[in-house]
Amino acid sequence: MMDRVLQRVLEEDPFVKEAHHANKPLYAALVPDEIFKGSHFERRFVTPFGGVWEKLAVVAARQAHGFCEKGWTITGTVGDERLRRIQEVLNKLEHSQAGGRRPAPDWNAELAYVLAGQGEPIPVTVVCDIFVQSYSSGKSYAFELKAPLPNSDQTKVSKEKIFKLLAMSPGQVNGAFYALPYNPYGVNKADYQWTFPMRWFDMHNDPCVLIGNEFWDFIGGAGTYANFIHEVNLLGKIYRERIYREYLGIEPPSAINDYFLK
Repeated sequence: MMDRVLQRVLEEDPFVKEAHHANKPLYAALVPDEIFKGSHFERRFVTPFGGVWEKLAVVAARQAHGFCEKGWTITGTVGDERLRRIQEVLNKLEHSQAGGRRPAPDWNAELAYVLAGQGEPIPVTVVCDIFVQSYSSGKSYAFELKAPLPNSDQTKVSKEKIFKLLAMSPGQVNGAFYALPYNPYGVNKADYQWTFPMRWFDMHNDPCVLIGNEFWDFIGGAGTYANFIHEVNLLGKIYRERIYREYLGIEPPSAINDYFLK
């Protein structure tokens, strides 16, 4: 993927300062070309890397479990009372109750409450981000895999999907999880501080929440996350130097390798 990005910005679609000056003369008069050259690279980098976590997850899970697909559709039936209870739980977490407070999320208690309902079976379809099936154990798992700093609306949708997957009868998966590929705040789950998903999950304690090493080692086996971090940092050293020299046309600064993924 990095090679394709470099091929595009160096050969297929390079930054041409003359064209930039002609198209945006005011910008060119006020701001150095290097700033726009950097944004030119960023736009061509972000698009192909938009689904990079899912792609990496598929590679790891297929190696460890045998079968994995992204954007997998799961169809089953859920009792109408369970569906009503799912919406009840979500509504309470979203809106302030008497006294102006919202209840704190508690996955185990919420799921137990949802599953205690029954009712008329209703057909339900859920598209999960990642679906894994183990050829050795026969067990299957669904994951909502989101960026490390998700917004509130995304998280609400993910929690509803996970509820529905686990409420299906007969069961279609052995487990369903809300997963983040890494923790930008530290190594441990308790270090996570982004507030938006905390409205919907207890990000530090809910068993359905997997962050960083918990997720990667679950789908790829022990040591997957450590190996992933090691390889990304090796690649980063190579490509940062190439980008400075080949794209920006300058020598890398002495502190080029001060930042690394943890």
